[in-house]
Amino acid sequence: MSSPEVATFGELMGRLATPEHLRLEQATALELTFAGAEANVAVSLAMFGIKTRFITRLPDNALTTSALRALRGLGVDTTFVVQGGDRIGLYFVEPGIAQRPSQVLYDRAGSAFATIEPGTVPWAEALEGCRWLHTSGISPAVSRSAAEVTAEAVRAAKATRLQVSVDLNHRAKLWRWGRSAGEVMAELVAQADVVFCNETDMEAVFGIPVPSATTGDAAVDPSAYQSACANLMGRFPNLDVVAVTIRGAVSASDNLWTAVIATPNKFYTSATFRVTPILDRVGSGDAFAGAAISRLLRDPEDVQQALDFAVAASCLKHSVQGDFNRVSEAEVLRLTGGDATGRIVR
Repeated sequence: MSSPEVATFGELMGRLATPEHLRLEQATALELTFAGAEANVAVSLAMFGIKTRFITRLPDNALTTSALRALRGLGVDTTFVVQGGDRIGLYFVEPGIAQRPSQVLYDRAGSAFATIEPGTVPWAEALEGCRWLHTSGISPAVSRSAAEVTAEAVRAAKATRLQVSVDLNHRAKLWRWGRSAGEVMAELVAQADVVFCNETDMEAVFGIPVPSATTGDAAVDPSAYQSACANLMGRFPNLDVVAVTIRGAVSASDNLWTAVIATPNKFYTSATFRVTPILDRVGSGDAFAGAAISRLLRDPEDVQQALDFAVAASCLKHSVQGDFNRVSEAEVLRLTGGDATGRIVR
């Protein structure tokens, strides 16, 4: 296999979800799939024909075998998955519906990834031939040592002139090991070229004011995020792209979905989709990031195309069960071309 174009680094977990929108306390069985922000991005990239490598640490057991088989089956290279540790991280999903929001419970303490140490990954080899490294704020939130390895990865990527993207992906439940999210993420974003986030991440991580979340049937106003993007780019002048996904929640089953991208010289907005009913919204931000990276790699000058493609891809993710966005380029292009009817394709 030729060298991958993109490497992603983060934790791969088992995802245990209740079927049929049951509450966790009701469930007598759970559906097992695999998930993780950076793995989700790797799968999206592979689905769009980008050679992609996923880097992590996992224990030597049957769950790891199943997880890696799932990634390889979707076209993701796992050559630099390091084996070690005692357990795979888990998270539990209680899918929301109507006015009941989704709930997530984490079981990640002491996982193989949480106990990773600097020097574990041979970064020069793992990144050889790559053009891009992607990681997120979830990785350094897991533990102090995971944060150190994430910083190690970003430094190695910049040393070999790779593009670096960081998704802020703020998870308040995970930041428990000492340093604040803002302090740690500032060190990573200061070296990044591209930042992804949602409509609340900038305020949660860096204290940058953002418009209040849309509720009810009020229309999403993407242009309201222009000042927040400018604020972030002013704080981190190395950034070439800030991309923000924006969700307007009518209910857990009915959302408005759009996004914006800011560059140093221009602000881009996209179409707004009304997504209803929602089958599974988890991983939609990762679907956006993967789709955007796929387009920015191919044509970094056509930012509007990257934005439109990414919004459409992540809109479709809401119709796919599990974290991975199993949609093709042709399906995304059909939606960007204006066919949002969902009519049967024969």
